[in-house]
Formats: sequence, C-alpha cells, structure tokens
Amino acid sequence: MIIGVLKEIKADENRVSLTPGGVEVMCQCGHAVLVEKNAGRASGFGNALYAQAGAEIVNTSAEIFDRSEMVLRVKEPKPFEFGYLKKDQIYFSYLHLAASKSVTQAMIKSGAVGIAYETIQKADGTLPLLTPMSEVAGPMAIQEGAKYLEMAQGGHGILLGGVPGVDPGTVMIIGGGAVGINAAKMASGLGAKVYILDIDLDRLRYLSDVMRGHCITLMSSPACIRDVLPKADLVVGAVLVPGSKTPTLITREMLKMMKKGSVLVDVSIDQGGCFETSHETTHADPTYTVDGIIHYAVSNMPGALPRTSTLALNNSTLPYALEIANKGWKKAMQENPEIKAGANVVRGKVTYKGVASAFGFEHVAIDDLL
Repeated sequence: MIIGVLKEIKADENRVSLTPGGVEVMCQCGHAVLVEKNAGRASGFGNALYAQAGAEIVNTSAEIFDRSEMVLRVKEPKPFEFGYLKKDQIYFSYLHLAASKSVTQAMIKSGAVGIAYETIQKADGTLPLLTPMSEVAGPMAIQEGAKYLEMAQGGHGILLGGVPGVDPGTVMIIGGGAVGINAAKMASGLGAKVYILDIDLDRLRYLSDVMRGHCITLMSSPACIRDVLPKADLVVGAVLVPGSKTPTLITREMLKMMKKGSVLVDVSIDQGGCFETSHETTHADPTYTVDGIIHYAVSNMPGALPRTSTLALNNSTLPYALEIANKGWKKAMQENPEIKAGANVVRGKVTYKGVASAFGFEHVAIDDLL
C-alpha cells in the first residue's frame, strides 16, 4: 500500500502522525511511504531521518493526497483540502466529526474511508488511541490552569499548592476518565484540594481507591456541580462521549457562582466543549474571559509538547495503521472489531451513530458495508 504522511496545518499543531521509526516498520512490511516535506520537523524529526528510514519526501500535500491509498495525519483535513480527498482513500486521524458538520459533509461527499483515532475501542470500552494524548492533556490542563491563575495572566492570584499556613487552591475535575485521573494526579501532586466528579459509580470507586487521601470523589449532577463551583479556583472539563458531541455541563448562568479570576480549562473542546461559553482557541491565543472567568479551550493541547506527544501517539497508532495497510480497510475491519469501531464515514455513508445523531444524518451500520 502507498501511505502518505501529511504535515499538520492546524494552528500550532506540532505533532506528526508517523515517526521515522514507524516509516521503517512500514517499509519492512513492503509498503511505500510518502512524507510531506518538513512534516516531522517540529517534533524533532528532519527530512533526512525519514529518507534514511525509506520514505520518499514529497513537496506538497496535494501530491500526498493524489498518490496515497492511505493518508495519515494527527488532525482532520482543512477546507482547502476537501477536494483532494478521493473515493476509497483511507484517511486515518483524529477526526472529531461530531464537532464539525463541514468536515463530516466533506468526508461524505468524497467517498473516502474516514477512520477516527478517537473511536477505535477495545472490548473493555477503553480508547487506546485517545489514552496517550489524555495522559498528556490531563497534566497539561493543571499546568496551564495554574499559570492563568497568576494575576499577571488575569487570574485571582492563587498558588494551587498553597504554602504552610495558607489554604491550597481548589480544583474541580468533571470526568474521571484518562484525562481526569491524570489531571487529578498532577493537581494532587502540587498540593491542591481536588474534587473529581463522574457519573459512573464503579469508576468513582476505582478513583477513590487509587487516589485515596488525595482527592474527593463525587457523583456528578447539576446540583453537585453547582455546590462545588463556588469553591473552585480551577475547573477542568474532561468529559467524553466517544464519537459524539460533549454535553454542556456548566452554563453561562453558572459562571456567576464562581470567583472572579477563576479558570475554566475545557479539554473536551475538540468534541464541542462541556462549558456553554467555550469556543475553540489556539496555543498562540489560548484564553479569553467571559463574566470575569478565564477560559482556556485549545483543541490540540498536546500539540504544544510535540516530542512527548508524537512518540506517545505513535506507540499506539502504528500497530493499527500497519494492520490496515497490510489487510486493507475492509478486511482489517472484518477481522478486528477495534478498527471497525473506528469507522466514521465510509464510501459516503455515516457509519458512526454519534456523528449521525449530531447532525441528523442517516446512520448506516458499518457491517452493512462489509
């Protein structure tokens, strides 16, 4: 199979979807790999390293789309690329289609095979291609939140860990998944008082066990959120409904309950966000203020830490990309239910229910196309 590795073009996105080591593995298995010029530079992988691993360096994204049977990228295509997508061409990346009608429509129109990192799912319900980035985004949410609590950044001037004789800051984390637990570990490590909310009682039992003595676990509900919100200096939105738009959990009206200069970090923004007042920001311009509350809503948070993020991501994505390349998308989905769960839009049909529901599109089961 001819595999194309695109350079990332989303604002401040510095990751790359395949390392030179991954290229070497692909080539050893008989595949040809095209890498767009400078695709890995921001992650520390120059063109020479890719060439040494067996890749052909290509000058433009248009040529990558034109020649490749499978396109790899960390993020979704941009509008100017919609016309490059081809029927039966595999596009394997974080697609987050439920948050973008235009990208979904472009994938439908193209007839391409859109396989989303974020909906590949194991039998136990875990999301193996989201987990490594959640392990980056969780601690980073606390790191960024702590920074914007500084008065020079617009915050109300509190140190999350406190000092002897002074109360620590309070952190509320909504969602106890991979982002939530990693955020809780970081916040607890700094010495903050941490509340972590979830709607899954078994998950709360697990969190209570592994975080014993370091955070307070609560069953999430609107009433519970309203109760904790006035105490919080930093709120992290870490909710995920795989492949679907994130529910709104904090309304604009609720902001009135918060201390002025508090910080909201919406890690869920790439799936639509869980705060009513959230809108997507970039690393270059990461925050804005609504009703005195600082909002941080960068949709590609791990892109700011590309070396760590790229290596962590490739550890997880390479086995799936290799299986798809070895077998073709159809056989790979027939034989591996995890890859089948990644099918979002296939040959003009929306095959992921959460995406179809987000826009009222017809849902066609992937099994009907296999």
